[in-house]
Amino acid sequence: MQGLETKFHPPGAPGVVLGEGAVIAGYASVFGVRDRGGDVVMPGAYAASLARMAASGGRVRMLWQHDQGQPIGVWDEVVEDAQGLRVKGRLLTEVEKGREAAALMAAGAVDGLSIGYRTIRAEKLPEGGRKLIELELWEVSLVTFPMLPIARASAKSGGLLLDLAQGLQAARAALGGH
Repeated sequence: MQGLETKFHPPGAPGVVLGEGAVIAGYASVFGVRDRGGDVVMPGAYAASLARMAASGGRVRMLWQHDQGQPIGVWDEVVEDAQGLRVKGRLLTEVEKGREAAALMAAGAVDGLSIGYRTIRAEKLPEGGRKLIELELWEVSLVTFPMLPIARASAKSGGLLLDLAQGLQAARAALGGH
């Protein structure tokens, strides 16, 4: 995975809620919101990568803290929608690290989602950072500190949309309404 980038940054992200049966869902990436590294992912950034992966029968991996030696589950659904990159999957509690991740999430000690990707096409932003136009998605990790603070999982569909809407409003306000 030479040249793989991740969106991971300490400190402080909102909490994650683990669903029944170790099912998790949420947004791993949200379009148009500047992350702590100054990057902004644009709508459509994942489309080509997801299409190539589907055509080849590949899958986006679920890792623990971006460690490729620690897969902890499977993403059953990885979809780019109007808001961002929406994921839904299952922690594999038959695996030791999956059980640990489930326990940490249930306790609120782990509270984020983070993407591992390779940049295909980007533009520099005048104020610093990049506009990420096309990305090759490799993995979505459960992490303690996501680079994008509103990238998180929830077990409740109503709560997920409310959390996302509130997060988007806060991010836009912090960016001066942009």
